[in-house]
Amino acid sequence: MKMFGKWDVAHIKVQELALQPYMNIDAILVPRSSGRLGLGRLYGKKIPIVERLMNKMMVAGHRGKKHKLSSYRNTGKSVSQYKRVLKVFTIIEQKTKKNPIEVYVKAIENAAPREEITTIEYGGARYPQAVEVAPQRRVDIALRFMVQGAYQKAFNSKKSAEECLAEEIIAAYAADTKSAAISKKLELERQADASR
Repeated sequence: MKMFGKWDVAHIKVQELALQPYMNIDAILVPRSSGRLGLGRLYGKKIPIVERLMNKMMVAGHRGKKHKLSSYRNTGKSVSQYKRVLKVFTIIEQKTKKNPIEVYVKAIENAAPREEITTIEYGGARYPQAVEVAPQRRVDIALRFMVQGAYQKAFNSKKSAEECLAEEIIAAYAADTKSAAISKKLELERQADASR
């Protein structure tokens, strides 16, 4: 079976050992479980990684402390997101001449931050403290940065959201700082390094 009936995923492997259990790359014709796999705390292990992108595109999450959605494209319509993701992968295949699922998986590996900062309160004063990021959170953060970066670039622009997301994934695959996900990852790790 092939993903979307087009791309073979049998040969794709996640290189980073920590992320392997949290990135499900099983072939599925329609990556839409409608929440059947989302039971329990570690739901992300079972959900196909392409479906997690679709879910993140429906609710991209807030930016910073502002509890706002990124743009008008955040809808609960899974069919429209399915078509959008299919178009994104088609654009990636045309531009890179590679399997788009493989490019997408490598992009997540490159964009997943290893460290971040948390605030510790000690004696009434607050201090930033560097902490390692759990593997599932690493994947979630990488997906959020990619989708939010693509939606920001598409806002008030002639480029469509599909084109912007495809460019974001290709840039993250190449570990290029043009990608919002890569630049935010480097910023997070730089802050964590400074607060040791």
